[in-house]
Amino acid sequence: MEDSHGIWIEKYRPLRLADMVGHRDIVERLQSYVKTGTLPHLLLTGSPGVGKTTAAVALAREMFGDDWRMNFRELNASDERGIDVVRNQIKQFARTSPMGNASFKILFLDEADSLTTDAQAALRRTMESYAESCRFILSCNYSSKIIDPIQSRCALFRFRPLTSDDVKEEIIRIARKEGLSVTEKAQDAIVYVAQGDMRKAINTLQGAAVVAEEITEEQIFEISSTAKPVEIENLISLSLGGDFEGAERHLSSLTRNRGIAPTELLGQCYRHLVSMELDRMLKVELINHVGEADFRISEGAQSDLQMEAMIARFVLSALKNRGMDQH
Repeated sequence: MEDSHGIWIEKYRPLRLADMVGHRDIVERLQSYVKTGTLPHLLLTGSPGVGKTTAAVALAREMFGDDWRMNFRELNASDERGIDVVRNQIKQFARTSPMGNASFKILFLDEADSLTTDAQAALRRTMESYAESCRFILSCNYSSKIIDPIQSRCALFRFRPLTSDDVKEEIIRIARKEGLSVTEKAQDAIVYVAQGDMRKAINTLQGAAVVAEEITEEQIFEISSTAKPVEIENLISLSLGGDFEGAERHLSSLTRNRGIAPTELLGQCYRHLVSMELDRMLKVELINHVGEADFRISEGAQSDLQMEAMIARFVLSALKNRGMDQH
């Protein structure tokens, strides 16, 4: 493997908008800004790892050329969430003149939904005051957490999770460059683990590549501490079959022996339940049990106890549903 010590998500980050994976409609709209040489404030929203930061940096590179570093600044709002970061760092950058031939600068504020409401209000005033010399690109996971006065001043771009084909295409490209062999099942496993998050997919591939140059399905699930889909299927099948002891043993082997985080298992159970062909009311109850366990764990309840309680509720719901079918 070449340069195996580098971080692959940076090493293989696309430098141009045209090189981005997926999001063709968004890429075309951003390229139109480059052609005209002008830009409104932008709000990029979507789940992590889908290309928001890549799009912002590539846009700045193409907009400013060699001067892009002097006219572009990236800040992560989750590091400093309060009003001071707006009054000091953001305002200081926005008020200074663009460098070189640029007619404006770009400030990229990542995780802008982490800013407090007061900080967002201050940011809105800064965006208005320095609109001539500075354009703002805000990135967030949830646009609903951005105050309306900011949303109304931005062109909105919604980044969807990347498709399975998009993730596979990039994984195969990187594997080829790194001299890796990735089996078809390993590719499917990376897609399953990543759930449309390219950053997670590439990090998983790099983690597996440290172990061996031939990447297998087993390595992917082990390196990512993720249960195989068939293991989740077995856990739910045992529960719905009324075998609490068997389900409890299977759960224990996943959490204690394999070290899989309870929250990860809950997410996988939810994904599997949604795709299952089940009685509608039973499916509703089971998903409700998953949500209840997730909420209780997030509030600080003991995770092992909550996971076993969820399995017990699965068993009870299945037995109740079976009893109703018999009447």
